[in-house]
Amino acid sequence: MAIGDLVTRPGHIQYGELLLGPGTPYRWRTLTGWADLPPLDSGTVARSDAHGAIPGRLLAQVRTVTVEDLMIRAPRDQVGAVVGALESGTVPVEDELPLVVWVDERGPLLAYARATRRLIPTTLGYRQGVITGGAVELVATDPRRYELGERSESARLPAPEPGLDWGSDGAAEDGLDWRADDTSEAGLTFGEPGSTGVLTAVNLGNAPSHPVIEFRGPVTRPALTNLATGDVLEYDLPLAAGDVLTVDTRSGEVVLNGTASRLYTATSRSVPEQTFTLACGGTDLTFRAAPGSSDPAASVTVRWRSAYW
Repeated sequence: MAIGDLVTRPGHIQYGELLLGPGTPYRWRTLTGWADLPPLDSGTVARSDAHGAIPGRLLAQVRTVTVEDLMIRAPRDQVGAVVGALESGTVPVEDELPLVVWVDERGPLLAYARATRRLIPTTLGYRQGVITGGAVELVATDPRRYELGERSESARLPAPEPGLDWGSDGAAEDGLDWRADDTSEAGLTFGEPGSTGVLTAVNLGNAPSHPVIEFRGPVTRPALTNLATGDVLEYDLPLAAGDVLTVDTRSGEVVLNGTASRLYTATSRSVPEQTFTLACGGTDLTFRAAPGSSDPAASVTVRWRSAYW
C-alpha cells in the first residue's frame, strides 16, 4: 500500500491503514497540534553583564496531534465491528506509521507517528449506532511535516566534454563541417555535453529536510559536498560495481548494500551525518571521489521530501 493512498479529499486523515473523515464511519470536528508550531527547546541564556540574553538554538520537540470530537456512526448491528476496526488501527506499535492529513487546498502532508491515547466513550450510543466524544492522540518524534511525493536527483563524476571533431583519425570525411545550409544537421558539432558532477536539490518547504544519499560504484572514497555551507560527507572505502552505500542523514546510519554498517569509514573531512540537511530553496551539491576514480558508471542519488513546520 502506498503512503496516503486512501486520502482523496480535504478532511481525510489516514493513520497506517485507518482512514478517518468524510465517507467513513469516523467523523471528526477538531484537529489540534497539526498546524501548530511544536514546542521548542531554547538554548538562549541570560546575559550576565547586560540587558537581555544571548540567543541560542531552537530545537523542536515531538509533535502531538489529537483528533478530537470524534463521532462514530454505523448501523446498530455493525457498530461493534466499526469500533473494533478503530481499536485495531490505533493499538500501540513499535515503529511509527505514516500519518497523512489533508486539511485544505494545499493538499495532504505526511508525518510519522504512533497512537499513544484513544478515547471511545461507552454510552447508550452503542444501541443507537452513534458514539460521540471520541478522541485519538498521535505523537510524531520527528515534528516536521512532509510532502507525500519523494523527490530525487542524481549525478555522475565529472567528465570532460568531447569538444569539436577535427577529423584527424583518417576517416573518409575528415575536418570540420562548416556548412550552414538547409540540411537538418548543419554547422559544427560540439559533441555530447560532459558531466559536471553537480546536482540541485530543491526543498519547497519552510523547514530543513534530511536527505537519503546513495553512492553507487565503481568508485573510491565517494564524497558529496554542499556548496552553500561547505559541509562534506566523505567515506574512505572502495565501492565495486553494483555496490550501494546508503547514508541516512536523519538517523545517522551509513550502510553498505543494505546490511553492513560503514559509519566508521567517514573521513576527517566528513561532518556528522545528522547535520547534513537541505535548507529551504535550492541546494547545489557536488559529487567527487579519490584522484584516479573516474568511472562514468559511478553515481550519487539524493532522495528527499520538502519539509514543513
